[in-house]
Amino acid sequence: MSDAVHKRILLRALSLAVFLAIWWAIAEANVWSDLFVPDPTAVLGRLVDGETVHDGARGLSGYYLHEHLWHSLWRILRGLFWAIAFGVPLGLLLATVAPFRIIVEPYVTFVRALPPLAYFSLLIIWFGIEDASKVWLLFLAAFPPITLAVLHGVRSIPRRQLDGALSLGANRWQVTRFVVLPSVLPELFTGIRLAIGFAWTTIVAAETVDGIPGIGGLAWETKKFQQTDVAVLCIVLIGLSAIVLDQIVRAVENRVVPWRGKS
Repeated sequence: MSDAVHKRILLRALSLAVFLAIWWAIAEANVWSDLFVPDPTAVLGRLVDGETVHDGARGLSGYYLHEHLWHSLWRILRGLFWAIAFGVPLGLLLATVAPFRIIVEPYVTFVRALPPLAYFSLLIIWFGIEDASKVWLLFLAAFPPITLAVLHGVRSIPRRQLDGALSLGANRWQVTRFVVLPSVLPELFTGIRLAIGFAWTTIVAAETVDGIPGIGGLAWETKKFQQTDVAVLCIVLIGLSAIVLDQIVRAVENRVVPWRGKS
């Protein structure tokens, strides 16, 4: 690894150490009660509990932590898959068919502006309390940024670039394949990364009903017994999982879109 990479890792490790030290100092000073600021060791203890059988109980709420994480991730991946499958062609249509854009774009913006809980009740009525309603909610949270990213990517292509391809004898499909899609890829990956962020921020809302197993459902359930340490653990795991998934997408982006440069 290069010196720059070593330096970046060192800085991040140092910032994490400082954060943990401040957290531990506040907890030890009893500035607030454990109900508001749990001790880091208590959160670590919950992490151990979540992966073991303790007091006759399996993990937390009957499932191991990795099972909670996997169920949430699987819901997110399904919602994200359909968001990409729907958002990419929709974005291309919005960018290339003006009447379609005039009619449909306001609806995409409308859906993007809605908070998830505003329509989750409708999704439960339509699709039930099982995974279908959750995946639909995650899809609705994820597809607008992908659609708008593709729209912006296509519209930012210089007209002379398209005209140049046409003047060289390229047909419509060849222009799309060799000019439009490569130009849109950087914006598409940006849209996917934004969509992943929206999906993770929506996962707790998606799992408020019948969300166990699920890390969002586990976080929601902590309010019943005021389990602040479990809530903090869920927040940390959701954040770390989002970072890992984002890093995977960035790695794919660096391979697929090398001309954009490392990010």
